[in-house]
Amino acid sequence: MLKIWGRATSSNVMKVVWACEEMRLNYQRIDIGGSFGGNREPKYLAINPNGLVPTIEDDGFVLWESNAIVRYLTAKHGAGGLWPNDLKVRADADRWMDWVNGVATPPMGAMLFGYYRTPVEKRDPAALEAARMKAIEAWTMAEAILAKRPFLAGDKLSIGDIAIGPHVHRWFSYPIERPNLPGLAAYYGRLKERPAYAKHIAFPVS
Repeated sequence: MLKIWGRATSSNVMKVVWACEEMRLNYQRIDIGGSFGGNREPKYLAINPNGLVPTIEDDGFVLWESNAIVRYLTAKHGAGGLWPNDLKVRADADRWMDWVNGVATPPMGAMLFGYYRTPVEKRDPAALEAARMKAIEAWTMAEAILAKRPFLAGDKLSIGDIAIGPHVHRWFSYPIERPNLPGLAAYYGRLKERPAYAKHIAFPVS
């Protein structure tokens, strides 16, 4: 059986579990990292030298880095679905996976740690506002696409959506002022209608 190491509250673990649920794969998730610890112990570092989550083992094959894991699993099990058959559509979806890491994740991560993992008296309001403005720039880019089509790469959920989905939920959950982005809001509504997204991603941020 596919094994997934990583705590449920990690956005990177969420991607992998959500993809597995969408493809109806059987898997075992093992809590590690965060409050569970264990990710800096030699046994775990032997399979993931970064000491981060998630890591998977699939029939003896070990892989880490969440986007690589999503690509691997969807190429193996989701051809024509999460893994588009059309090369150009797949490249479009794949592009959004890289965009998330380079553009959306930094400000979204800064706000996560600032609002949820830093005591109020130690927060840096200027840094949080700068992160909010950077996030607005990022989500405005996504809005331009989602105002025209239901999912990032077209009419169907794909690997690009899997990568961006956890951050979309957090964007609409953070205690901040947000501009009106109707395409993004409608997209979030469509994601929440998916049972796997509702179960593994759309829960209170912590």
